[in-house]
Amino acid sequence: MRELRIRKLCLNICVGESGDRLTRAAKVLEQLTGQTPVFSKARYTVRSFGIRRNEKIAVHCTVRGAKAEEILEKGLKVREYELRKNNFSDTGNFGFGIQEHIDLGIKYDPSIGIYGLDFYVVLGRPGFSIADKKRRTGCIGAKHRISKEEAMRWFQQKVKLISPSELVVCGAGGWCWVGALNTVLLGG
Repeated sequence: MRELRIRKLCLNICVGESGDRLTRAAKVLEQLTGQTPVFSKARYTVRSFGIRRNEKIAVHCTVRGAKAEEILEKGLKVREYELRKNNFSDTGNFGFGIQEHIDLGIKYDPSIGIYGLDFYVVLGRPGFSIADKKRRTGCIGAKHRISKEEAMRWFQQKVKLISPSELVVCGAGGWCWVGALNTVLLGG
């Protein structure tokens, strides 16, 4: 009843301007997920960036289920299964970014170009949906919430890769893992 699982994976590409570059970024997300992405608008006008309020500047997509795990695996492979401690939030979620979408296995198209994208993973437990209901919304109890340490521990167990640089010879010739607090190592 308390096992952690991936509730959703949010993919985001922020272009910073509307127009042709934004529609090409939407094509990248559609190729990756097979879903129609949603455009995000600017909240404020920022003259120094040339952004007006309510102008479409980014595109995002939410993926759930087995497809989310598959896309997350591709993204972690690009990052070499390595995340830092500050990639995890206090509520047990984590995020990271990649610089080129072609590293995910999408074929390069000169008409589209190369885009970086952000991955954000929301973890949950059974029963978390009561907080999202429209009618009769419930609260998640303090003992049922996910902490940063729990999320890091779950991720280490889920992917089970230990970096050779962090292996140290122990007493009887066996290997011990000396875990650094600043890095969580992940693997498939």
